[in-house]
Amino acid sequence: MKFIKIIVVSFYLFNVPIWGSDKGKQEERLITEIDKSLRHDLLDAWYPVSLDTVHGGFLSDFTYNWKPRGSQNKMLVSQTRHIWTASEAAIFYKDDRYRGIAEHGFSFLKDKMWDKEYGGFYTILDRKGDNTDSDFGNYKIAYGNAFAIYALATYYKMSADTSALNLARNTFLWLVKHSYDPEFKGYFNILNRDGSLPSNTKNDESRPRILYLDRTGWKDQNTSIHLLEAFTELYKVWPDSLLHEHLCEMLELVRDTIMNKRGFLDLFFERDWTVVSFRDSSETARKANYYYDHISFGHNLETAYLILEASSVLEIEADIKTLSYARTMVDHALENGWDDSRGGFYEAGYYFNDTDDISIIDNAKIWWVQAEGLNALLLIAKFFPEENKYYKAFRKQWEYIIKYLVDHKNGGWYEEGLDNSPDKLKARKAYDWKINYHNVRALMNCIKMLKSEKELLYKL
Repeated sequence: MKFIKIIVVSFYLFNVPIWGSDKGKQEERLITEIDKSLRHDLLDAWYPVSLDTVHGGFLSDFTYNWKPRGSQNKMLVSQTRHIWTASEAAIFYKDDRYRGIAEHGFSFLKDKMWDKEYGGFYTILDRKGDNTDSDFGNYKIAYGNAFAIYALATYYKMSADTSALNLARNTFLWLVKHSYDPEFKGYFNILNRDGSLPSNTKNDESRPRILYLDRTGWKDQNTSIHLLEAFTELYKVWPDSLLHEHLCEMLELVRDTIMNKRGFLDLFFERDWTVVSFRDSSETARKANYYYDHISFGHNLETAYLILEASSVLEIEADIKTLSYARTMVDHALENGWDDSRGGFYEAGYYFNDTDDISIIDNAKIWWVQAEGLNALLLIAKFFPEENKYYKAFRKQWEYIIKYLVDHKNGGWYEEGLDNSPDKLKARKAYDWKINYHNVRALMNCIKMLKSEKELLYKL
């Protein structure tokens, strides 16, 4: 039971890579390369062009060459991810430019996006910060409020602004009061503005046009893993007993219930955590419902990191169980969703009811999936240095990103790898769901891990 602790000490105390001096020299060059890409291809590409200097917050819709386009609505997820990214960059580089960017975003979030009447954050507002007629309308989502907690906790860590911590705590308590299911545990994602659950009326035209909203009692993995992520970040700066209880519960739910023991996350669940699946249905029904029960390699890779991070923050030493589950998810993605010839992880697979093998149903290599894959591969490689396959795949993954995802002319990352999606060469660089938090976090974490900094595993 001391296996993890031994590994951690071995390269914490000596502050050198555990693979030896030759690989250490190679990694020094890799650190320089990743750092250059992080600064130039991501941070310099996004800032300051994405700052809305007229109405506050961030612009989120840009062409392939960074020309603003569209109505520039302010979506909670994109606004908070920018705040998190700028706050982390300010800490990482000790650079006040990013501090100012984070402050700019925090002001809009606090003043415009918090619902002063009912609590919780609005999902989408117009560019000025007023209500807008969108797919979400006045509905609130736990997923977005989780990212608000995530951003506010990191902003507080960077700035020591207690108003940010207070807002993060209030958001957590609002979710516990309105979104939490005390009977079966976990959280419902979509809520009315006042925090109540929407009706289960399929033909209600006033309801947001979201794919699975006709099943309001459902729960899902994506909301769950990002609540885990948010609670982990908040616990770093506010080790409250109620938060500790919910963080432990979310870690157990994600690891022991949402994760299928074959090494992937089931996606949707009834309220009592019965898995939603159409795999035994007719071919027509399966095709119409792939969204609900496919294999999302990106979420599996991301969750491998998130459960280890939560275990670290909870200071569960020698947590063999969580490490084993994280490794299993990375192994599953490598064995079933990895392009061994060029690198990169596919978007989606499917287990049909007549076979135990996965069929790839979407071979696109989405930008955020590649970022999470890079981070997860190196993390597991550090835990299992004797298994060279992880480090080898990490190096190939970085080469893939540089060759097929980074736009070396205009900056930023393409939406999908150009090897399988050459039509994305001039696709939008940014929109509500394509912000820079996944890839900035991945590159920062990889630099930390390659440097073998003290915070490497249990302080990521």
